[in-house]
Amino acid sequence: MLSIFGGHQNLCSGPTRRDFLTIGGLSFGMGGLSLASILRADEQTPATSGSRRHKSLINIFLAGGPPHQDLWDLKPDAPSEIRGEFRPISTNVPGIQICEVFPQLAKRMDRCAIIRSVVGCEGAHAGYQCMTGWPENNLRTIGGRPSIGAAIAKLRGPVDPSVPPFVGLAARTKHVPWSDSGVAGFLGPAYNAFKPDGQGLENMTLSSLSLERLSNRRHLLAGLDRLRRDVDASGMLEGMDSFGQRAFDVLTGSRLLEAMDLSKEDPKIRAAYGDGTPYKYQYDGAPTCNDHLLIARRLIEAGVRVVSLSYGRWDSHGQNFDLVRDHGSKLDQCLSALLDDLGARGMLDDVTIVVWGEFGRTPKINPQAGRDHWPQVSTALLAGGGLRTGQVIGATNRLGEHATDRPVHMQEITATLYHSLGIATADTTLVDMTGRPQYLVERQPIAELV
Repeated sequence: MLSIFGGHQNLCSGPTRRDFLTIGGLSFGMGGLSLASILRADEQTPATSGSRRHKSLINIFLAGGPPHQDLWDLKPDAPSEIRGEFRPISTNVPGIQICEVFPQLAKRMDRCAIIRSVVGCEGAHAGYQCMTGWPENNLRTIGGRPSIGAAIAKLRGPVDPSVPPFVGLAARTKHVPWSDSGVAGFLGPAYNAFKPDGQGLENMTLSSLSLERLSNRRHLLAGLDRLRRDVDASGMLEGMDSFGQRAFDVLTGSRLLEAMDLSKEDPKIRAAYGDGTPYKYQYDGAPTCNDHLLIARRLIEAGVRVVSLSYGRWDSHGQNFDLVRDHGSKLDQCLSALLDDLGARGMLDDVTIVVWGEFGRTPKINPQAGRDHWPQVSTALLAGGGLRTGQVIGATNRLGEHATDRPVHMQEITATLYHSLGIATADTTLVDMTGRPQYLVERQPIAELV
């Protein structure tokens, strides 16, 4: 990738500011599409007004399958081999209790809605359903279903021409499906998530230019001409035309770059979010990167419509309770800070937050003090977006085995997210590569929330 070397500021455990100043590194999904290409696509998509206020989404994926009965749906009256080690605590909404590892969220439950009866989970260890609402094999022969972010990028276009509408902060994990930021499916790779730590970072490095010399574009373009001879054959760079110059402008002076630079954030706000370190129980998954939630807020302020991220590794076949204590307390800090931050900035009604995973976990605790896969039911938390919060929707039986009241399909949650983004799913379609219109989802938004 084409790196522009300068000073650096650490961003979580992944890319530093030095890494971020990378033209080729800012790639789009698995296709490695160049920034210039996405700008060409944006040129063909009508942009909305330049208003600073816009509906947006932060999709927080708890990769690995968080244990529903140890987060939002505790079973204190169940036998010990079911209820586990945690006790429920009261929240600021009478009658709603959550796990003791969330004392800060308990004080903010009036701004949240809990769904305790999520059904329709495919059971795969991947983020695909949480990003699209669909099973992974649906329309696979024509590229698959587009994620929410990709659909919004297509339907709404950019708020600001220099800021991509869809950004994925999920760094690549050893178990790759857990770092899915949301594919474009049949829409094509131009609508994949814009990833600040894109693949191939080490392959295209222009180390002879300093940040000072980059003020003279001729030096950059000369370096690109030399670089092009080596990379054109690999298809990683599509030629520098006027869109390439615009890409350069985006990376060296845009609101996008400013949003990614946490050194410009108020230290008190950074401290409120925390950094999520030390990273524990990560293995082949994502770190508990608290500052990704802060970066998400900054990206939305800059004009991004959808930000997706992968937070932690919740596949707790062993040491379930130790893992939840670690991951849960860190999530409690950064999610509470995000709610406060958005509220203080008058953004909470415009920004929808969803926190969920690919499935739940077994009611019975295994001999390794863990819980295994349980796609029969799971939970989700939603906040903001003008939703009717301060409530619990649905219920499971005494052992947390299955939904007994108001089962909520994953697609209903996806439809609710689209609704909060201003999209009427009942009459909105996208044309697939065969020319056929495809509905975004097949179910309606959750009536209790909208």
